[in-house]
Amino acid sequence: METAVLELHTGGSPSVVDLTADTADFVRGKGDGLLNVFVPHATAGVAIIEVGAGSDHDLLTALNDLLPTDNRWSHVHGSPGHGRDHVMPAFVAPSVALPVIDGVLQLGTWQSIVLVDLNIDNPERRVRLSFLAG
Repeated sequence: METAVLELHTGGSPSVVDLTADTADFVRGKGDGLLNVFVPHATAGVAIIEVGAGSDHDLLTALNDLLPTDNRWSHVHGSPGHGRDHVMPAFVAPSVALPVIDGVLQLGTWQSIVLVDLNIDNPERRVRLSFLAG
């Protein structure tokens, strides 16, 4: 298995960060196999969505509607509503696995791989890419 870590700065607001180019670069020339994209954080996730046409904003809006930043959360350290950040990975999983054929990610036409980060308290993120040759 080959692995690499991306170091990202997501900023001070909820964000969706496109990882598609970095993941495509990582698997280029590696042949057939599976790519696992994993975020080792309790408050971030990975999704496959369309970006650039508003879906990334829509995803953040939907997560905010589902997981509001208010005082309902038992997990109370950090900024107001931070407890929701710890619940979010139950809805946006911390990893995805994707097929790679001939060193090319097998994404659909409008699909992109993104990091989803609602946590404004920790803008430094790592994403582990692991390629398992088949």
